[in-house]
Amino acid sequence: TISPKEGWQVYSSAQDADGRCVCTVVAPGQSLCSRDAKSRQLRQLLEKVQNMSQSIEVLNLRTQRDFQYVMKMENQMKGLRTKFKQIEDDRIIARNFQELKDKMDELKPLIPVLEQYKMDAALISQFKEEIRNLSAVLTGIQEEVGAFDYDELYQRVLRLDGRLRSCMGKLTCGKLMKITGPVTIKTSGTRFGAWMTDPLASTRNYRVWYMDSYTNSKIVREYKTMDDFVAGVVSRTYNLPFKWEGTNHIVYNGSLYYNKYQSNIIVKYSFETGSVLAQRALEFAGFHNMYPYTWGGYSDIDVMADELGMWAVYATNQNAGNVVISQIDPDTLQVMKTWNTEYSKRNAGESFMICGTLYITNSHLSGAKVYYAYSTKTSTYEYIDIPFHNQYFHISMLDYNARERALYAWNNGHQVIFNVTLFHVIKTDDDS
Repeated sequence: TISPKEGWQVYSSAQDADGRCVCTVVAPGQSLCSRDAKSRQLRQLLEKVQNMSQSIEVLNLRTQRDFQYVMKMENQMKGLRTKFKQIEDDRIIARNFQELKDKMDELKPLIPVLEQYKMDAALISQFKEEIRNLSAVLTGIQEEVGAFDYDELYQRVLRLDGRLRSCMGKLTCGKLMKITGPVTIKTSGTRFGAWMTDPLASTRNYRVWYMDSYTNSKIVREYKTMDDFVAGVVSRTYNLPFKWEGTNHIVYNGSLYYNKYQSNIIVKYSFETGSVLAQRALEFAGFHNMYPYTWGGYSDIDVMADELGMWAVYATNQNAGNVVISQIDPDTLQVMKTWNTEYSKRNAGESFMICGTLYITNSHLSGAKVYYAYSTKTSTYEYIDIPFHNQYFHISMLDYNARERALYAWNNGHQVIFNVTLFHVIKTDDDS
């Protein structure tokens, strides 16, 4: 993983109630943005120093002019004082200049003031020199930092942008950490049913499909957008060639996959052509309430999809009624690989796949939580404890949508969405 001192690390991602992406990120200890802020402060300080230098230069010129006048005046006063001493020795003239001498005595207090003025003038000259030196130092720093901020920084931003884009490309998988919500989208239909969007559809495609009830039906309703779904504006209705069983159907890459009534056959139906593209039996899979979820409803076979492809979850006599996971080819419906777990299918409330890991809830009723996780990557399992709010007390469908990173659920006649938080460990090309 990326060290927080060297780069960015994403710990989790989720969606809020408005569908916005929410990520938890650790940024570098010394970010480029803070350096840029310091650079702006440096430039502002340099401008202030330059303004002060200009003001001091004007003051210095004025002071030097006045100082020359004061020096000349001081010399004249000293010369007068010498002449007065000479005059005092001449008794004849002394009386004539006595009055002038008295006036000169009145000017004596100005002499210390003139001395202080000279000291102030020297201090101003010293201050001017210090400002000139500081300005030179700041100019050098500004040139050095400025080159980094506007040239090198731009290149680093480009590199960071590339790394972030690469990071986003690797944010497809993670471990389930939290479930929040639900957000109630609509209240409609019977207690049992299924609704979904296509995780492989383009970002401009927001079609919603709706299949009410868990048996004895062939009608699928399509809505162009989620808003149309909420408003009940149906864009198209499909009459399937076969009835379905259960509520664990999916729409994947433009086709509907569902369990054919009273069989262990999976049917692939194309919405575009209105025809069955493929159908195939899951060998040994129980059906028609042989191994359903805890709520029944012919929920023996659960077809699902995640970031890694399409899956079927079911149970067999050969595996003692425990959950079996099979990865399915979405084109041919052939089983590519199978994993046998030790978790009883009849004790599972619902289940869903995220990044090749099957998560099983312990109940379909209030107090339900995600209780068990089986990784197909490592063929290992663990017991976990991730609670979620079963707001309407009875869940008959729970399916993960990888595009939206959310759980779609049918909750006692309410169509709701749960947001999920996943833990991500992101490796980059820089990692060894």
